[in-house]
Amino acid sequence: MFRLSYRLPTALGGLRHASSAAGEGQRTALYDFHVQKGGKIVNFGGYALPVQYSDQSIIASHLHTRQVGSIFDVSHMLQTRIFGKDAAACLESVCTADILGTPEGSGSLTVFTNEAGGILDDLIVNKVSEKELYVVSNAAMQEQDKGIMKAAVDNFKSQGKDVTIEFLTPTDQSLVAVQGPQVAKELSKLLAKEASLDQLYFMSSFITTLAGIPNVRITRCGYTGEDGVEISVESSQAQKLTESLLESGVLKLAGLGARDSLRLEAGLCLYGSDIDSKTTPVEAALAWLVTKRRRTTRDFPGADVILGQLKEGVSRRRVGLQMLGTKPPPARSGVPIFSQGEQVGQVTSGCPSPSAGRNIAMGYVAEHLKAPGTKVEFKVRDKLYEAEVTKMPFVKANYYNRPRK
Repeated sequence: MFRLSYRLPTALGGLRHASSAAGEGQRTALYDFHVQKGGKIVNFGGYALPVQYSDQSIIASHLHTRQVGSIFDVSHMLQTRIFGKDAAACLESVCTADILGTPEGSGSLTVFTNEAGGILDDLIVNKVSEKELYVVSNAAMQEQDKGIMKAAVDNFKSQGKDVTIEFLTPTDQSLVAVQGPQVAKELSKLLAKEASLDQLYFMSSFITTLAGIPNVRITRCGYTGEDGVEISVESSQAQKLTESLLESGVLKLAGLGARDSLRLEAGLCLYGSDIDSKTTPVEAALAWLVTKRRRTTRDFPGADVILGQLKEGVSRRRVGLQMLGTKPPPARSGVPIFSQGEQVGQVTSGCPSPSAGRNIAMGYVAEHLKAPGTKVEFKVRDKLYEAEVTKMPFVKANYYNRPRK
């Protein structure tokens, strides 16, 4: 039988911004609650967050998320609000999304890009209305992201355009992710009577009352591949919300360790590991983030480079990988990938998959080796191990998508 084992560094997988000591990491509104509940705290990107809890191993927490549902504190993420009739056009000037064409109440994943076509960060943009956007981006890149968005706003303002920006802090606003197949059922018990999740499809968002707390924003999205939501709530109410979600005994708290293995099984990128400023959306197999209208307008940073790659191709590509053979060691970030004695790429994230029962990874290989089923080798501790390219996600995605007409 396939055997899985995790130590703390293993649990963090590709989380390069984590260390095993909390140090002076900034505390979220739920810090004391995490400690009270047995959370093992690490410093992740400058924030003190739980990697796991004393009542569950990381593997058990991972599987509970897949089978039932879990609660994650993701308040370290940067939450931003952009206002004004030119808000959508302003943000479009620095990313690849078609925000102008997005229906109100819906959102999309997109990327900030530089003039070389490299990815500066990935983010989710929700179009609250024609005059308001709600944006969630990565904590580790928040100073850069603030600079990108503030510069865009200042540029538009200098042209007499109508746009303002507000950066929310974890002190004022928290973000709680609730992921898993039983989440909608449990959440519905806490919703205001007039509210319903039935029409809240993947990447949709609305404001409601939840657990008696008003002005809570619920967005149907997540980082696990499961159905779930991210809940933006005033930090003064974050513990009340979390306690209400736990009250039935169905959902459990989960930490960074499970979050990392869940997102890898879902084939989702971690910024700084799987994508960075030297990687383009085409190389990262994220060309779909460059929307049709934006390919026509060619008015985002790096458009000429990225559109040129779409036409002419690239030399490397991000792919899914699985290890073959009997009990191979997991391939972590940085492990070289070989084919016929030559290095052809590198692993960017890897871990044992609790759901699939095998070692999985993602990484970049030479373009001619990207087809699923292509055999390669990983060099782990100076020894070569068999692996093959495979489709992603590694487990079936269970997003609550809008029915096709």
